[in-house]
Amino acid sequence: MQPPPAQRLEALTVTELPLRPQDELECRRCEVHCDKVVYPSACVERACPFLYAYEEFGHTYIGCMQRVYGVEIDLEMLREAEARREGFGAMRTTRAPLPMCRVEVEECYDAGRSGELGCVNPEFHELPLGRPTFKVFAQLAD
Repeated sequence: MQPPPAQRLEALTVTELPLRPQDELECRRCEVHCDKVVYPSACVERACPFLYAYEEFGHTYIGCMQRVYGVEIDLEMLREAEARREGFGAMRTTRAPLPMCRVEVEECYDAGRSGELGCVNPEFHELPLGRPTFKVFAQLAD
């Protein structure tokens, strides 16, 4: 004999949310699949101190010393792409972006896949601005 439906306990699948979701590099908690991306062309424009360059086979390649993105890019091809309307585009981050990086959150699929509730991890879209901080609230006594 089974207990009535109101008394049955069903196992729930609980997805743990991280303490600081905005520090994650990707979110797969819904069907949209979001990634943090950086723009290497912005590194060149801003003369980022972590941008390195070397010459090999008659080409100049650039990369990030902090490995925010994990590839080396032909500088001439980047400049040619930036001259077009679409630009060079973004690279998926492989490490936490630095405060000077141009960072965005890119959705891999249409937001319509997120379901009725919408984004289940909205804090992921908050881009960190440097080190974690905290707020102090002072209460003044009369």
